[in-house]
This record gives sequence, C-alpha cells and structure tokens, in this order.
Amino acid sequence: MDRAAYNTDLTDAEWAVLAPLFPPPATTGRPRKWSFREILNSIFYAVRGGQAWRLMPHDLLPWETAYFYHRVWRLQGFWEHLHTTLREQVRVQAGRDPTPSAAIIDSQSTRTTEAGGPRGYDGGKKINGRKRHILVDTLGLVMGVVVHPADIQDRSGAVLLFNSVRNLFPRMKHVWADAGYTGKLGKALKDALGWDLEIVKHPWSGNLTTWGPVDRPPPPIHVPAGFVVLKRRWVVERTFAWFGKSRRMSRDFEALAETTENLVYEVMIRLMVRRLATK
Repeated sequence: MDRAAYNTDLTDAEWAVLAPLFPPPATTGRPRKWSFREILNSIFYAVRGGQAWRLMPHDLLPWETAYFYHRVWRLQGFWEHLHTTLREQVRVQAGRDPTPSAAIIDSQSTRTTEAGGPRGYDGGKKINGRKRHILVDTLGLVMGVVVHPADIQDRSGAVLLFNSVRNLFPRMKHVWADAGYTGKLGKALKDALGWDLEIVKHPWSGNLTTWGPVDRPPPPIHVPAGFVVLKRRWVVERTFAWFGKSRRMSRDFEALAETTENLVYEVMIRLMVRRLATK
C-alpha cells in the first residue's frame, strides 16, 4: 500500500481475521490488480466518510472498481455471508453459543433523498423516508435487517423481518420489543416460529390507566426526564448508534432498499472485525 493510511483502513491484525474468508490468488490467468484488502479499504472509507462514490480520493481504488465489488458482492450474497461468519466468531469470543436464543427488535426511521426508490411518511416521527427494521442478539449484533417505506407500521414490518430470518436461528425462543409491536403479532409469531414476544414498557406507563374513581382527578405521574434505560431495549438502540457513526447512514441515500440493507452488513462487518482483532 503505497499511500498514507486512512483511519478506516484495515490494520494487519484486522486483515488477518478477514484474509481466510477470501479465496486465495488464482494460479492461472491475469494477476489481480487490486487486492481484496484494498477493495475493502475503499468501500469502508466510502461508508464511514459518506461521500459519493465518484468523489472518492484518487489515492484509493478507482471509484468504479470499489462500487463494482460493493454491488456484485451484494448480489452474490457475499456481504451477508461474511457478516454471518463474523457474528458467530464474535459470539464465540464472548463465550456465547454461535447462534442466539433471544433477540430484540426495533425500527429506525430515516429520511431519503432525491435518489428515488420506495418511501413513505412516518406520522409519528414526522419523517418522509424509510425504516431500517433490525433484529439483534443480546450483544447488539445484527441478526437480520429489512428496509421498507416508513409508512408501514412496526407490526407489519416485523412480519417482513421475521420471515427473512425464518429457519436461520434454531435456538431462538424469545424476542423483546417495545409497545409498537402489541396486538396480534405475539400470537402470530408464536404460531409461525414458536418464539415468545415480550413487550417491554416504560416503568411509569402502567400508571396511565390506573386512575381510580372517575370522580377524582388522576394522580400526578412522574415521567423521568432524558434517556431511561429499559430492559433489553437499550441494546438495539445502541446498535442504531453504531450505525450513526458512519455518515453514509445519516440518511438513506440509496435508490434500492436492498442496498441500504447491505450497508448495515458492511457497517457491522467493520465493527466486528475490529473487535475480533483487538481481543
């Protein structure tokens, strides 16, 4: 690598984690001009920096090459496969089983741009765009992601997400969620996959309906100011915060929802490689 290193570049220790997951150099044919390590460095730079592909620095790969692998590996399912392999390695490193038995679900509404593609208006968040619907394990590692228009309710989006991970996690038994997933979803999930859905509410929410006699005014309700740590739900919020460290994820700049889903895998791959290399 005949250039100054960027903060997003893979270190030798990080590349040592990834190298066995890539095919060795071919012994016949034209030699590869760009190494897999440099290809990943360029893609990680674009995702973390947030600039357009055509605006990539000239000391990295040609933007056409970086974008080619970014797209082709998505179509081949390589990013998702790489993400799954690293997630299992991180869980084993943490002393867990490779596949989780419990998960947390939530969505994040983000604004879209003039790039086009499916979108909708989230009346609750006052956002015109899409939702990133994710399922994470108790470590905050992504198990599945579905991106859909923001006007689709969480209960309906959850169905899409659960269908996308069906039969992938044989040990799964329990899912934590917020009040947006109440209703018939719990029974449907139990019938379809055998998973239990637990709704985690704010500690003060139960007081809203226990007012006593109707001729008396309701007692004052103390609502804590600022962030409140809720059982299990804080884990998925932290994962969304990890996304926010990559400027490419500040909005949904993509025309295809599938591309946004793939960006989630790329962000998490970079994070997990760092963990595996430093412990």
